[in-house]
Amino acid sequence: MLYWSPPPKHFLTFGIIWTGFRGTVPHGLSLEIGDTVQILEKCDGEFTGWNSSDNEGIFPSNYIHLKNACVKNKGQFEMVIPTEDSVITEMTSTLRDWGTMWKQLYVRNEGDLFHRLWHIMNEILDLRRQVLVGHLTHDRMKDVKRHITARLDWGNEQLGLDLVPRKEYAMVDPEEISITELYRLVCEYNCCSTYLSYLFSYSERFFLRLNRNGLPKCPEKPERHCSLFVVSSSYSQSLLCWVSKIRVGLNSGEKKNACNVQYRRPFGCAVLSIADLLAGDSKDDLVLKVYMCNTESDWYQIHENIIKKLNARYNLTGLAVSLQLLHGDIEQIRREYTSMFTHGVSITRKLGFSNIIMPGEMRNDLYITVERGEFEKGGKSVARNVEVTMHVVDSSGQILKDFISFGSGEPPASEYHSFVLYHNNGPRWAELLKLPIPVDKFRGAHIRCEFRHCSTKEKGEKKLFGFSFVPLMQENGRTLPDGTHELIVHKCEENTNLQDSGRYLKLPFSKGIFLGNNSQAVKTTKESFWITSFLCSTKLTQNGDMLDLLKWRTHPDKIAGCLSKLKEIDGSEIVKFLQDTLDTLFGILDENSQKYGSKVFDCLVHIINLLQDSKFHHFKPVMDTYIESHFAGALAYRDLIKVLKWHIDRVTEVELHEHIQEVLKAQEYIFKYIVQSRRLFSIATGGQNEEEFRCCIQELLMSVRFFLSQESKGASALSQLQAVFLSSFPSVYSELLKLFDVREVANLVHDTLGSLPTVMHGDESLQAVKLQSIGKTVESHLYTNPDSRYILLPVVLHHLHMHLQEQKDLIMCARILSNIFCLIKKNSSEKSVLEEIDVIVNSLLDILLRTILEITSRPQPSGSAMRLQFQDGEFVSCLLSLLRQMTDRHYQQLLDSFNTKENLRDFLLQIFTVFRILIRPEMFPKDWTVMRLVIWDSYFFLAVIFINQLCLQLEMFTPSKKKKNTQFTFMFIFILGEHKLHFIPALIGPFLEVTLIPQPDLRNVMIPIFHDMMDWEQRRSGNFKQVEAKLIDKLDSLMSEGKVICLSYTNSLSSKIERETWRESGVSLIATVTRLMERLLDYRDCMKMGEVDGKKIGCTVSLLNFYKTELNKEEMYIRYIHKLYDLHLKAQNFTEAAYTLLLYDELLEWSDRPLREFLNYPMQTEWQRKECLHLTIIQNFDRGKCWENGIILCRKIAEQYESYYDYRNLSKMRMMEASLYDKIMDQQRLEPEFFRVGFYGKKFPFFLRNKEFVCRGHDYERLEAFQQRMLNEFPHAIAMQHANQPDETIFQAEAQYLQIYAVTPIPENQEVLQRDGIPDNIKSFYKVNHIWRFRYDRPFHKGTKDKENEFKSLWVERTTLILVQSLPGISRWFEVEKREVVEMSPLENATEVLENKNQQLRTLISQCQTRQMQNINPLTMCLNGVIDAAVNGGVARYQEAFFVKEYILNHPEDGEKITRLRELMLEQAQILEFGLAVHEKVVPQDMRPLHKKLVDQFFVMKSSLGIQVHEVNHFVFHYSYNSPLSYPAVNRYSSSSLSSQASAEVSNITGQSESSDEVFNMQVQIINSQSYC
Repeated sequence: MLYWSPPPKHFLTFGIIWTGFRGTVPHGLSLEIGDTVQILEKCDGEFTGWNSSDNEGIFPSNYIHLKNACVKNKGQFEMVIPTEDSVITEMTSTLRDWGTMWKQLYVRNEGDLFHRLWHIMNEILDLRRQVLVGHLTHDRMKDVKRHITARLDWGNEQLGLDLVPRKEYAMVDPEEISITELYRLVCEYNCCSTYLSYLFSYSERFFLRLNRNGLPKCPEKPERHCSLFVVSSSYSQSLLCWVSKIRVGLNSGEKKNACNVQYRRPFGCAVLSIADLLAGDSKDDLVLKVYMCNTESDWYQIHENIIKKLNARYNLTGLAVSLQLLHGDIEQIRREYTSMFTHGVSITRKLGFSNIIMPGEMRNDLYITVERGEFEKGGKSVARNVEVTMHVVDSSGQILKDFISFGSGEPPASEYHSFVLYHNNGPRWAELLKLPIPVDKFRGAHIRCEFRHCSTKEKGEKKLFGFSFVPLMQENGRTLPDGTHELIVHKCEENTNLQDSGRYLKLPFSKGIFLGNNSQAVKTTKESFWITSFLCSTKLTQNGDMLDLLKWRTHPDKIAGCLSKLKEIDGSEIVKFLQDTLDTLFGILDENSQKYGSKVFDCLVHIINLLQDSKFHHFKPVMDTYIESHFAGALAYRDLIKVLKWHIDRVTEVELHEHIQEVLKAQEYIFKYIVQSRRLFSIATGGQNEEEFRCCIQELLMSVRFFLSQESKGASALSQLQAVFLSSFPSVYSELLKLFDVREVANLVHDTLGSLPTVMHGDESLQAVKLQSIGKTVESHLYTNPDSRYILLPVVLHHLHMHLQEQKDLIMCARILSNIFCLIKKNSSEKSVLEEIDVIVNSLLDILLRTILEITSRPQPSGSAMRLQFQDGEFVSCLLSLLRQMTDRHYQQLLDSFNTKENLRDFLLQIFTVFRILIRPEMFPKDWTVMRLVIWDSYFFLAVIFINQLCLQLEMFTPSKKKKNTQFTFMFIFILGEHKLHFIPALIGPFLEVTLIPQPDLRNVMIPIFHDMMDWEQRRSGNFKQVEAKLIDKLDSLMSEGKVICLSYTNSLSSKIERETWRESGVSLIATVTRLMERLLDYRDCMKMGEVDGKKIGCTVSLLNFYKTELNKEEMYIRYIHKLYDLHLKAQNFTEAAYTLLLYDELLEWSDRPLREFLNYPMQTEWQRKECLHLTIIQNFDRGKCWENGIILCRKIAEQYESYYDYRNLSKMRMMEASLYDKIMDQQRLEPEFFRVGFYGKKFPFFLRNKEFVCRGHDYERLEAFQQRMLNEFPHAIAMQHANQPDETIFQAEAQYLQIYAVTPIPENQEVLQRDGIPDNIKSFYKVNHIWRFRYDRPFHKGTKDKENEFKSLWVERTTLILVQSLPGISRWFEVEKREVVEMSPLENATEVLENKNQQLRTLISQCQTRQMQNINPLTMCLNGVIDAAVNGGVARYQEAFFVKEYILNHPEDGEKITRLRELMLEQAQILEFGLAVHEKVVPQDMRPLHKKLVDQFFVMKSSLGIQVHEVNHFVFHYSYNSPLSYPAVNRYSSSSLSSQASAEVSNITGQSESSDEVFNMQVQIINSQSYC
């Protein structure tokens, strides 16, 4: 049989209907395409669920597309929200809204907007598909989202819809962010602009060989067919793709007698603008227009002519290419396009260095461009066909192999052949080559270019007629300078041997550079060859001064000069060798700081400021990486602090101002070097000289404070220095935090900023910089910490107050205030925020109101509506944020701060005037609906707080005055209209507070508002779950604060909704709220008591269960779990505390899901929180001596440790588990007593009224003590003196009646208790734990009572109580769920009495025998009680009552019961006999007479019972060797021989005689054989 079941925990429970379902089946749910459904249960291809209209039903599982979703406000009022990208959600809802309005455009004949909107909607749908596929790179995704939001905003604006504030392309919730941040986002939308940068980006070349058919020459090597061009992210839409096509074939100069030698000849060129490609990522096949050059002399400029569209004289052909734009860095593309790289695609990089050269990056590439040549005819009538052949030759004359690269896609070669221009003595090639020559081969190497004339005759000879060369490095180590070089063409014969490089290297290689007076050199100067070189190397330099500095160890006498010349070296050369340069500087500082410390410091300042230049700004990450990973100057901090302080102490010396200004500009990185140096020193020395370092920093900052405290009138050099320092000082905070505690840094910053002069008439630019420094401080990481923020806030507010008072720099002031309130909103859960609000209210509220009044009262231009400027609006948002963050305590303190009524009146007039201005319609643009709603929201909050003042309570007013004060609430109904939806459910809490006012008229005014809220929420979402959830949360909050809530208005609200279509669900809501309020009222009343008692705990349990079972509000449920836990700890109910915390533990899983900060738990994973809970619960079980439950949890957490191979914690947990086992065996536990308590009468709290409970008593607590405790808790209660069930008059009485009596627990695990061999320490746990059922016996006589033997008519009424939960649990008492009553006959009662007494005797004898009993008095008293009672007629009365012939004949059905009773009597006699034997062994000497008396009475007892020897022997077989209490065979002995015989047997059992095991086994065998006879 199939059953409906909830879906698994990780099953998707939210989806979209993709095809309609009519729901014609029984309980079917009618669905339309696009409906959202929350799944509740599943069963064999079908689901049950709720749709958006709050209807429930069945539908097929294949009609829905499941989506990931999260549950908000988990519980009965939960809302399922899809976890898809928020932009997707906004697109979906916006397109639905547009769909309806788009049709209306057609109806209104607005054709232009109709068609434009249609195109935009299609474009948005296409972009939406791209986002949903999920294959976009991170950068591309951001770009697509930007396009989407731009189009959504355009459409909303065209359709007159509201402005949508966003943050990182996602809609923001006004409740989740501060008002200041919301205002910023709204303003950013109105002020956004697009800036385009235009930049030509050049790359290396990609080389591809094609066959005569235009196909790749090597089809078996697909990696050579495509290339990935790497360009900067700052490329522009002017980026061009330039294709140069070179033909390799016969020389086509003459057709007659053509040669068979193939040459490279120019063929054509194509240029493509890829601007269109930037708009998408499509992979399109394009046909490039290849322009064929008719005049080869124009080849070098053909691409420029094509770009300039001067291509009319060129012939045309085509070239098919495929282009695709990929976003991201190279590593990201490798990950996302793995198939491309598996085939070995070639990578074409940017020409030269990347934008940033990171430390450790190795590069040594020489780019050579073969530009042009000027050659003579050489005695011929026509010009030559010149081909250039290039080699790279080392110092020994050997050609270096494979160091000439034509481009990516082609392996490097050993020689290069240029293309040939037909009959041209001035050829222009412009071909780019890359020579990736290693550094070790650079020295001594040179480039040799050989020039040959290529004949067009049949032989096709190539005749050498000259050569050029150029060395790559000079003797002093400098490399070939970048730029164009005119090389000398040395003439030579065709058969000249150039392998001996030593012969020509002595010749001059460039015009203007001659090596000696060589006549041959002069002859060669008529012909020239031009090349352009560009070195891209991280190890070689072309600057001599840089070379000398890097080689400072070889020339130590030149160090001073090299340091002085560093400032003259070009900045690009310095940043190229940044790591080597910095290593050099700190190496010099380490070796001779006394001599060169100041010069090194100046050089360091120069380099740091060089990186401030926009040209080299992108090299800052290189400096940061160097400091973090490569810097090794552990002693440098001393010299850096010393020199920096020296400069700051001399700020008054005018001649040093310019240099000091440079130093102050570099302070950020100077502090970075100081901090990193100190960290390295601490690591190396274990933190030595810590105090010395702190003193140096303190002295440095004291010099800074003195420098900042200097006042100057007007603009001066000193004020400029102060401004420079303040502009970069906030960047130092993060560095100081690496070495100092956050409070120490905050105090240092506070003192430094506090030293600034307070005068405002000085240099205005300095005042602006000062405020900017304050702003950067607020934006810094230091300010985000609550401890440091509380230290810094006063000095920040002090400077703000001064500027606001003077009405200066208002834009910056508004920005700082906005940042302050943004941070307060993010940390609103922290306790320190309340103190910060105190400081802000005292410092700025008054001046903030005056500022807003002043800026709103400024004269407006004629004809323009009153409108807030940006900074003015920020002040307003700051005021609203402040008012929203203020609590009742803040408002009360503010009111108390006014000394006179006049001051209070002025303040109230100010704030009301501000709100009167702000709620004017013209204050904000018409589409700023969100900001308008925030204003109204604050107004209503303020109004509620205002009307709740004691001085405005209506019971003190006259009727006319009451009427005036109750009119404000009608604004909600009649003024806001449809906008009131935006206030639901936010204003439910404030309006509920109005109902606290003890005035019926005002409460009646609130009823239409609550009704209206429910009605509008029903219209919007088909239910009012949000209203219900907010109402419940606020009720709980008000009750926790001790507020008095009246239940009467719920009845009025019920009558108000009688006529509504949603009456049924409305009545259900009111009923739920009413039941909750009853429990909350009880909880509030109980919490008013001082000490923790059962009433508090019981009330909390009742409320906790209500939130769980009826409301299913998980968060409230968890909060009350911890409230109950705290109550148990206070009352030292450790076992109950453990069970309580276990409720929260059961809600968690062993997963890595992150959990937010909640209650006293930090932000952590679910696994960590569950681990913490397990350990706490185990600790409480240990303290409550409930060790068995602790062992279970130890095993569970040990399994987790073992699965994670956390053997350290696993070992600790196993040891803890072992210690709990030891405590079970070694420590004594008291068995508590249990009491049944009935609470009758209407005066008891709701959760107790007319209910009965079973309570677990405290240690040593007996019935009398428990009764007295309950009467103390309920002092007005009357104790009932009987155990009979009360009648209806007691239930309805206006009083309190308590009925208390003891009950006996009925253990569930009888197997453990009845099993032999288990120690009593273990059994004791199962007797009183996990108990659901309890028993109470009431004896009574049925029929005529026999005065001679009352056992004949003594019946027992046995009542069994079944609880809702087992004891112990989350409370010491639980309600009785069910009671069962049965009557036991006198015979059954007698049988049970004997069974219990025999069991008691066995237990005592076993404890005495195993030495568990320190005192034998319990055994003595029990033996005495049984034997003495039997002698005096106790057991004999049973014989008289049930063994007589008359009873047996009248009750034939009791035959088995009579037999059982006789067996128990015989068993008791045997137990007593063995017990006396054990007693004799352990009885002290002073009690020997009592023991002898018991032995004598025992014989009398047996005689009175008529027990025979064979009867006793027949019964002994019931005991076995494995039993915890085993009895040997006993014969009838005389009084004198009983003691000695029993003692011997006891010795055998207890191991006090030899061969005890054999004797005992023999006895058992004999007994068993006798029993079968």
